[in-house]
Order: sequence, then structure tokens, then C-alpha cells
Amino acid sequence: MSPSVAIRVNPFKGGAGPEGTPVPWSRHGRVLAERPVFTLDPLLHAGCYYVQDSSAMYVGHIFRKALAALKAPGLRVLDLCAAPGGKTTDLAASLREALGDEFLLVANEVMRDRSRILSDNVAIWGDPNVMVTSVDPAAFAQFAGAFDIIVADVPCSGEGMFRKDPRAVEEWSEQNVQLCAARQKRILADVWPALRPGGILVYSTCTYEEAENDDNLEWMAAELGGSIIPPEDEFPQFGVRLTRCGNLLRAGEVPGEGQWVGALVKDGLAGPRPARFVTPGRADGRKARTSTPGDLLLGIRPLRYGVPSGTLKGGKLIPDPDYALSLAYKGEYPVIDLTRQQALEYLHHDPLRFPDAPRGFCCVAFEGHPLGFVNNLGNRCNTLHPLARRILMNITEA
Repeated sequence: MSPSVAIRVNPFKGGAGPEGTPVPWSRHGRVLAERPVFTLDPLLHAGCYYVQDSSAMYVGHIFRKALAALKAPGLRVLDLCAAPGGKTTDLAASLREALGDEFLLVANEVMRDRSRILSDNVAIWGDPNVMVTSVDPAAFAQFAGAFDIIVADVPCSGEGMFRKDPRAVEEWSEQNVQLCAARQKRILADVWPALRPGGILVYSTCTYEEAENDDNLEWMAAELGGSIIPPEDEFPQFGVRLTRCGNLLRAGEVPGEGQWVGALVKDGLAGPRPARFVTPGRADGRKARTSTPGDLLLGIRPLRYGVPSGTLKGGKLIPDPDYALSLAYKGEYPVIDLTRQQALEYLHHDPLRFPDAPRGFCCVAFEGHPLGFVNNLGNRCNTLHPLARRILMNITEA
């Protein structure tokens, strides 16, 4: 049985994207009948949807249960092992639907190369309340009790990826399972101080091994101090299994690949929140607003935090390329509506001419969804689309 393909649409960008059948545990998820060439769909580059395995969306389902239990303005969430960004964008949409603009989501990826991919995907999704960091999980221990919810989709032995990734089969061994289980314990113990008493940790892997799943959650409860949230027997008709401490999705039994998810509450009574809660920078470039009382950013340099409207150069405001993609974008630039072919040419960094459009900086859009900015000179355009995100595929037959 070949792997399925699924997407999750961005509810704050109109829910546009390929049609499909609903994912039972994700209101915005769709399982597609076939895999399109996603790279050649401008709506993907506009952040209208994210390509994500339907089983991976189950983490978002459990997160929304935690969110419902702790829902309060100013909620702080840490997505600990966040690259490439599927779960981060799911969490961001869920938080914004529940809390509006009153939340902070920190998306962390320790591997620097992967963190850059994460940062790009967060920028394209467009939520300004997402901070991207690239530090070891132990770095968060200094922010004692800073987070209400931590989502830890930890590195694992990868049995759930066997159907999709032949390398996962080659790398599997009993020894590797034990090594992964030990590493997972270290990651969880390192980040545990950052979760406030009464906060919830959502723990997930893409393996079927009890040593990495139920056993580790039970170890956390006993050794670190927590109470496992009893899993619910949901969606059995769609192949979701119940385990001692969580829910298991097996490739071949569910539409997607393998995933295991469980959750626990940290013991103790919730105390006062630590130090200042710093919210993302405003779109107009002014300083971020703060509330009291220590600084969540202390000692961590975020790769991305909020989105500036632009940069002043020679007295002229040059729009930030990601501002057009941000939910904070106010639409203050003239819009040039592109055909599909023109949109691909823009994303491919091909020369474009818009002699009838206004001169100066303009927002280019496809089907009403911003893709970025150009500086229209009349006889030619200078693109502000980041070179690192340029489409490399042949678009002549798109």
C-alpha cells in the first residue's frame, strides 16, 4: 500500500488548497486522491496550506485537548523539536482560533540547517506570534515554569516511517531503539523545568516501540513528577488504537504513516508566571510590547520573531519580503494580480514586466493571496522574493 498524501489548510488565508476527503481528527486536514506537484502550486508558496501527513495531524488533535483545558489569554507554548514546521503551523492555527492574538508559540529546532527550513515555513504560514529558535532543549531549563504547554515530537527509531522512507528500515535495530529511548529521556528531563506546574506536556514519536512511547511517558510521571492523562478510545473506525498511555496510528491501518501520542500534567499547583512575557514585534516596526515580571528571551537569540513592515534605506521604507505573507499585513501596497504562469515566473525569479501597474513597491498576489513584493520600474521589476525560496523546477510546462 503506497503512502497517502494530505494537506492542512490555513484557516486564516481562506482555507484555499487542493480538495480532498476530511481528516477525521483535523478540521482543516484533507487527504488527497493523488499527489499533485506541490512546488508548482502558487497557493502553497502563499501559505494557504501545508503538506502534512494525516497521522502527524493527530498530535494537533491531542494538543487541542490540552489547549481546551488550559485556554487563557497569553498562553505560552513550546514546540520543542519543530522542524520542518508541520506541527508548528498546526499549533499556531489552533492557538489563533482559540485565543486570537493573545499567545506566544516558540518553535525550536536544535539542528541549524533544519531550523532554517522551519523558519522559512513559519514565515510562509504567516503567523507573527511564532518565535523560531535553534537551541538545545536544556537551554529552556533557565525559564522555569515559562510554558503552559510543551509539545515534544522527539527523534525516534522511526518504525512508523518504514513504508515511506527506506532509510528508516536500514537504520533500525534493537540497539538503536534503546539509544533513542535514552536520548528521549534526556530531552524530556532537560526541558521539564520549563513547564509550569499544572502545565501539559504532549509527547509523540513516529515509532511503535513501547520503550520509546508508553514506557517513557510512565518514566516521566514517576521520575519527573506528572500524572498521565488517560487516553480516549477515539476514531477506532479509522484505525486509531488505544495503548496504555496514548494513541497509536499504524501505517496500513490508518490513511497516513505511523504516529504515537500521549500527554501528562506536571504535578504541583500553578504559581505566578516568571518575568516578562514578550510578545512578537509589531508589523509597523515598533518595539514589542511587554508585560511584567525575567525575560523569556534572555539568553536565546531567536531566528525569527514577529515581522517588521520593512527597513529604512536612504529615507525609503523597503518592505520586508515576509510582510506580504504575514497575517499582520495591512494591505497598504498596490496589488498586482498574477496569472498562474506569472506567479510561477515570480517564484522562479524570472524577469517580469508590469508597464500598466503603479510604479514603486507593489504586492504581487495569486487568486487574492499575497506572494511577496516587487519594485515596479515600468520596463522591468526587481523582485523582493528571497533567493533561498526560489523555485528550481522547470516551470515551462507547468
